[in-house]
Amino acid sequence: MSAIASTAIPKTVSRPATLSRAGKLFLAVFLIIVFEGAVRKWVSSASTLPLIGLRDLLALVLVFYAWRHGHLRRHKKITAVMLAWTCLVTGWGLLQLVGGESTPIVFVIGLRFWLLYIWFAVAAAASMNEADYRAAIMAAALVMLLLAPLAIVQHYSPPGAKINTQLDGDEDTVFVAVVGVVRTTGTFSFTSGYATYLTMVAPLVFGILGARKRTKIQWLFGLAVFGAFAAGALVSGSRTAAITSAGLLAAFLFGRLLFSKARNKMGAAAAVVVIGLLTAIFAYVFRDAIGVTQTRFEQASAAENFGERVLTVLFGEPWVLDLISWLGYGVGFGSNLATYVRTGSADVFALAEAEGGRILMEGGLLGFAYIALKYVVLALGVTRSLKISIGTNSPYPLLVWLTTALAVVSWPALGQLTANALLGLMLAYALLLFRFPRLEIFPPRASRS
Repeated sequence: MSAIASTAIPKTVSRPATLSRAGKLFLAVFLIIVFEGAVRKWVSSASTLPLIGLRDLLALVLVFYAWRHGHLRRHKKITAVMLAWTCLVTGWGLLQLVGGESTPIVFVIGLRFWLLYIWFAVAAAASMNEADYRAAIMAAALVMLLLAPLAIVQHYSPPGAKINTQLDGDEDTVFVAVVGVVRTTGTFSFTSGYATYLTMVAPLVFGILGARKRTKIQWLFGLAVFGAFAAGALVSGSRTAAITSAGLLAAFLFGRLLFSKARNKMGAAAAVVVIGLLTAIFAYVFRDAIGVTQTRFEQASAAENFGERVLTVLFGEPWVLDLISWLGYGVGFGSNLATYVRTGSADVFALAEAEGGRILMEGGLLGFAYIALKYVVLALGVTRSLKISIGTNSPYPLLVWLTTALAVVSWPALGQLTANALLGLMLAYALLLFRFPRLEIFPPRASRS
């Protein structure tokens, strides 16, 4: 992907320079996902369902738009698989209804969690143009520039400060990394939303950092985005954010050396050294935040085995296999939305906490099929992205799909509304990569005419 590689590529003769309707819909959904938590926390706690309903409607409109204008034909094989999968999930959900394992409202919620944002990703990737893709990457970076200072203020503010509490909450409801230091949430209403966004934006940040730049402003922008990401991750207080951010940074630096051409190895090595020094500077500036995260690791290790925790996140709780039935408890049953509809509260995890366990318990045999389908898709995606990385001398394509694999396997997409939508965004970025493998994030001026 020459946008990320340091070498030049042939210029595209014709590039759409304006946003399409699909691109505008994608950005609208993106912005609602990012800022709905802020509205809920600091403006109106009653805005939750209206905002979720609005973004779901916009996601549906994008799917309809892609179908109506024939864009889905660009991904005929993916669309065919999605149609078959949709029929299977719908049929299985109806069977669960007949079998008494579900209710109509849970069934509808299940279709939303199991299907909507996957269709959204496919539709976005099929209908967005090059300018849309570039704008989507830049939007994620600009949001990171906003989230970082907000997270820093949250980190250094007491748990009871207005910036850390919700309208209907108090200091006792705020999650802390250690006593007196919060786990930052940014604009999201819960800590996991912020940590999930950091993971999603990481490959995009590294893509911008490694992109070919033509002006000083572009260089400064790339450094600012990286600095915002580094600072935001360091003050997050989240073990997940710490591990994934460090791991993806290491993968990016290694990839810069591995995929660069032989004549560019010295330049790549110099870039790695500079980025390493910048990271060390940020680590020194926020050394107290690192100490907080280290303390959190130590406290967590005293209460649970870290290796077992990782295995649980990736593959589900070990006791799940003893409780699942062949039919399952109902697609959608384990989501926080279904739990709220059934009980009036979503403070506890229904069925299972880990995504793998939730899939199996909701779907039964369908859950096993879903997990198998996930790994097949990820294997194909990672393999193809590796070929693109080799062909473009850039780690970006592979990094995007490695992040997508991590997201698909570990994010609680069937349980949490924000994670579900962010996974749709992540899949869209990953699929757009295959349509525009040589996108230039900072195109020459002539290409904009």
